[in-house]
Amino acid sequence: MEQYRTAELVRLARQALAEDGHDGESCSIAVSRVPGKKVTRLAFDSPHTYGRRGALWYEEHHAFARLLSSQANTRVHVYVLDPEEYERVITFAGGRSVGGEALRYDDVDPPPEGTDEGEFRRIQSQWPLGYLAQLLGVTRADLVSLPRAPSVLLELDADAPKGELVDILPRPQW
Repeated sequence: MEQYRTAELVRLARQALAEDGHDGESCSIAVSRVPGKKVTRLAFDSPHTYGRRGALWYEEHHAFARLLSSQANTRVHVYVLDPEEYERVITFAGGRSVGGEALRYDDVDPPPEGTDEGEFRRIQSQWPLGYLAQLLGVTRADLVSLPRAPSVLLELDADAPKGELVDILPRPQW
């Protein structure tokens, strides 16, 4: 993905929003990554994508992932995290959904009394987001914190910056 052209990314994002029924007004693409890893997060940055409302929006709108998986010839993982209700991972390849998993927290037995934090993290590593983290070579905590990582915004109502995604990725802060 790092070699993907930013202009093409912006074009696909605009097309995806149109397919998903959103006009794209005051919308950007937030680009962030897990420090030291080649895990890049692309997410719409707009009032309709924040908080619980945003999680519900991402639950239903996957045109960007579908288009990107087809055009960039790569797997794209969509994850939805509503910390109070559920988590879901959907994987796209070649423009099609090729798998996924969801977990409603109400369906999970509470951990036994006395379970320490490390044991609970091990349990969570078996949940959809934890499994995705393992596939990507990062931790579940990395994925959960990624929306708060340093990011660069690609404005969808402006010209895209020249070059490739690698040229605009946030630099690691040591």
